[in-house]
Amino acid sequence: MIHPTAIVEDGCILGQGTRVWHFSHLMSGAIVGENCNIGQNVVMMPGARLGNGCKVQNNVSLYTGVVCEDGVFLGPSCVFTNVINPRAFVERKSEYKPTFVATGASIGANATILCGVTIGAYAMVGAGAVVLHDVAPYALVVGNPARQIGWISRSGHRLTFDKDGLATCPETGERYRKSQENDGIEPLVD
Repeated sequence: MIHPTAIVEDGCILGQGTRVWHFSHLMSGAIVGENCNIGQNVVMMPGARLGNGCKVQNNVSLYTGVVCEDGVFLGPSCVFTNVINPRAFVERKSEYKPTFVATGASIGANATILCGVTIGAYAMVGAGAVVLHDVAPYALVVGNPARQIGWISRSGHRLTFDKDGLATCPETGERYRKSQENDGIEPLVD
C-alpha cells in the first residue's frame, strides 16, 4: 500500500506487505524490507536500509548510511545524522559515517542519533535522548548526552537483577543473566 501523496522512486526496493503513508519520499537506492510501516512525512535517502517488520513513525529522515535490521522501531521525529561536522558550503558526501540499528532496537520520539554509532539489539533509547556513543544490546539509555540507566528485555520491560545476576521479563518469563565477559547481559536459552 502506497498512499497517493507518497513518492516511491524507481530503484527503491520495497518489500511485500510494506505500507507507505502520506507525504513520504523513498528515494532510488533506499531499501525497505517486508511488512514495514512507513509513517507520514518520512524520507529515505539512497543507501538507507530497513529490515523486515520495522515501524517508522512520522517525520523521520533516514539518511545515506543509516541501516536498521529487522523489527526496529523509530519513534516520531527521531533524528539521524550522517556527517560529523556539516557545513552548507563544504561538500562532505565522501565523509558520511554509517549508523547501525540492530534487531529489535527502539528509538524514542525526538531522540537524536549521532552518525557512526551502533545501537545494539533490543536496546531502547528514551524519548529526547542524544546518543553520542554506541549503545549495548538490551541497554536502556536516556538523557542528553544519553547514559545507560538499566537493562531492558526483548519485549521492552525494564529488568531487575537478583544477587545472582539473574532477571526475568515480567511479560514473557524470558530469563537474562549479567555477562562476566563484557559487562552486558544475555538471554538464557532453555
